[in-house]
Amino acid sequence: MSDLGDVGAVDRALHRDGGGRRHLWRLLGPGFVAAVAYVDPGNVAANLSAGAEFGYLLVWVLVASNVMAMLVQYLSAKLGLVTGQSLPQIIGERIEHRWARIAFWVQAELVAAATDLAEVIGGAIALNLLFDLPLLAGGVIIGAVSMGLLAIPSRHSQHAFELVIIGMLLVVTIGFTAGLFVSGVSWGDALDGLVPRFEGQRTLVLATSMLGATIMPHAIYMHSALVRDRHGSSEDPARTRRLLSVTRWDVGLSLAIAGSVNIAMLLLAASSLFGVHGIDGIQAAHAAIGHALGPVVALIFAIGLLASGLASTSVGAYAGAEIMKGLLHIRVPLLTRRLVTLIPALVLLATPISPTWALVLSQVLLSMGLPFAIAPLTRLTNDRNLMGRFVNGAPMRVISWAVTGLITVLNLALIWLTLTGAG
Repeated sequence: MSDLGDVGAVDRALHRDGGGRRHLWRLLGPGFVAAVAYVDPGNVAANLSAGAEFGYLLVWVLVASNVMAMLVQYLSAKLGLVTGQSLPQIIGERIEHRWARIAFWVQAELVAAATDLAEVIGGAIALNLLFDLPLLAGGVIIGAVSMGLLAIPSRHSQHAFELVIIGMLLVVTIGFTAGLFVSGVSWGDALDGLVPRFEGQRTLVLATSMLGATIMPHAIYMHSALVRDRHGSSEDPARTRRLLSVTRWDVGLSLAIAGSVNIAMLLLAASSLFGVHGIDGIQAAHAAIGHALGPVVALIFAIGLLASGLASTSVGAYAGAEIMKGLLHIRVPLLTRRLVTLIPALVLLATPISPTWALVLSQVLLSMGLPFAIAPLTRLTNDRNLMGRFVNGAPMRVISWAVTGLITVLNLALIWLTLTGAG
C-alpha cells in the first residue's frame, strides 16, 4: 500500500522543519494505527474483569505491559524504517525452504483470523447493546463498514486512512474514559495498585492474561509495514535519524494514549463494578455500568466499544494482507481479504457459542503466535549486517531479549493456564 505522495510529503515536512520540530507532527500516524490493537474488544474484556474482580490491585500490570509494548512497537517501526522492508518480508526472505515459509505463514494467518474474530465479535456486541441487533446481523454490518474504511487508502492515501483511524481512536478514548468523571475513583487506591503484587492464584492467572494478551502479533508485523509505506526508505543516514526521532514520538504518544485508556477501563470497573457478581462478559459489564453510573455513561461506553471494533478489525485486515504479501509474495486486494476473513467470525456468531468464550479463544490463538513475531523482530534489530549503524546498542540488546523472554514465557503460561482451566 505504498504511497509515493505520502513519501513526498514526508520529505517536504523534513525540509520545512529546518532543524526544528514544528512540522514534524505531520509525520505522526503509523503508531496511532498500531495502537488501535491495544484497545480492542479483547482488552476491554480483560480490563473490566480485572477491575470488577480485584479492584485496583492489577493497575501495575497494565503499566508494565504498556512500557514493554512501547519497546516492541518501536523496534518494529525501526526495522521497517531502516530496511525499507516489513518484518514478514524479511522473515520470508530468510526462510529458505518453501514448506517452512508456508508453515510460518499458516501460524501467522491463524493469528490474523483470531484478530478478526475478536474485533468483529466486539463490534457485533456493541451494535447489540446500542440497537438490540442480533449478533450475526451486527457482524455483517461491522464487516461492511470495515470494508469501507479499508477502501480509503486505495482511493486517497495512507495518511487519510491514518486520520480516520486516529479519529476513531479518539472516540474510543472518550467512550472508555468518560465514566471516570462520575465513577468516584479512589486515586489513593489506584496509586497503591502500582505496587507489583498478587493475591492468590486467580490474580496471577488474570495478570498473566493481561500481560500476555496485550502485545499482539499482528500489530508487530504491521507496524514495520505502516512505517515503510508512509515514510519510504532512504540511504541518507541523516533522514533516517530524523525519522527515527519522529517514530519515537509517534510510538510514545500513541501507546501512552492506548495505555491510559486501558488503565481508565480498569479504574472504571474497580470503582463501579468491584464486588458486583455476575460480571462474566462485556454485555454484563455494560449492564452493570448502566446500573451504577446511569444510561448516558453506558451509552458512551457502547459507542466506544463500537469504534474499537470497527477500527481494530480494519487494522487487522491490513496486517493480514501484509503477512500474506511478505511471506508468500501473494498480493490479495484488501477488500477481498476482508470478505474472506470475515466468514469465520460470522459463522461463530451464527452459533450458540458464547461470545465471551470466543474472545478468550482468540486471545489464546494470538498468544500462540506471539513468539514467532517477537523473537525474529528482536534478532533482526540486533543484526548489524541488516541494520548497519542503526543496530540496537548493547543496553537495548539486553533489554529487548529480556522483554522478549518475559513476554514469551507469560504467553506460554497463559496458554497452559487457559487450557488446563487453572484459576
